[in-house]
Amino acid sequence: MEADLLKAMLRDMLLARVFEERAAQEYAEGNIAGFLHLYPGEEAVAVGVLHASEPSDYVVSTYREHVHALVRGISAKAVMAELFGKRGGCSRGMGGSMHLFDRERRFMGGYAIVGETFPVAIGIAYAVALRELPEVVICFFGDGAVNQGTFHESLNMAALWNLPVLFVCENNRYQIGTEIHRHSAVTEVYKRACAYHIPSKRVDGMDVSAVYEASQEVLEQIRNGNGPQLLECETYRFRGHSMADPGNYRPQVEVQWFEANEDPLKIAIAETVTSYPDEVQMAAVGDDNIERLQRDLHQGGILTMQQLEGLKREVAEEVEEAVRFATESPDPSWEDAWAALNCNRHDEELI
Repeated sequence: MEADLLKAMLRDMLLARVFEERAAQEYAEGNIAGFLHLYPGEEAVAVGVLHASEPSDYVVSTYREHVHALVRGISAKAVMAELFGKRGGCSRGMGGSMHLFDRERRFMGGYAIVGETFPVAIGIAYAVALRELPEVVICFFGDGAVNQGTFHESLNMAALWNLPVLFVCENNRYQIGTEIHRHSAVTEVYKRACAYHIPSKRVDGMDVSAVYEASQEVLEQIRNGNGPQLLECETYRFRGHSMADPGNYRPQVEVQWFEANEDPLKIAIAETVTSYPDEVQMAAVGDDNIERLQRDLHQGGILTMQQLEGLKREVAEEVEEAVRFATESPDPSWEDAWAALNCNRHDEELI
């Protein structure tokens, strides 16, 4: 893999981690309202998949979509301002954390309803197929969505119509607070696709290079007209389901097992912890997907420690500027709200 690509992916992962930790801080200070679902621990999935995609591809995401948006090219300023509910946000402050959108970058939104991404993705893919375009729709979803009817209905339709969709499961093992083996008879998500004759594979979602290479392969298959594909990325979120969830349903024995085996999926909170882990606490747990890539680049002679520190400073400054921009941006106006309401109306009357 090219050195420039590896460094670009590392930068995106660093930006993702710093951005999300700062979002947690701003939420705690009352600057972000509503729900906030954060991504620390899962960065390798979004970065690996989206670096393998083309700018012409469409992206459909879930409520945990801040990092997908950043990697797709939406500025940290526009994402942070949206979290703040400000007019400078990518949805003009009216979407919030779970509803980021950017038509220009073909980022077709985050969706708050579990399983909602599937029909949206195949609808876009159907339009792509009708026009015979070389584009792919990338549909992100969590392991908790695979028991929704929309999952099975959409996979069936995608296979039946040979639609250009890449289904990406971000399997972080927990549906909110329920571990996958407690809610799914089939815990290996990729195996479910065989019922619809959709090729699928599982990949280490903590290894950005592995995710990138697997994504390249399946995207090529789709572009060659071989129909939909499913990629299951085994990953882990270091925080609770959302900022309202301290995550103490995860047993201490699980933490101890990961620590003892030096696994990169080590988690950062234990059953007895009731506060959200900070960066120091997470670093104390051990290696994660970002540290793994940093180490590989340094040992491979691709990135010096000075360059790494420079990247970290650059990312920190970008996030700080994003917070300043969000703080100074005006609130959306009633005119903005009416414009959004009326954008698709014709001659009908609202009662």
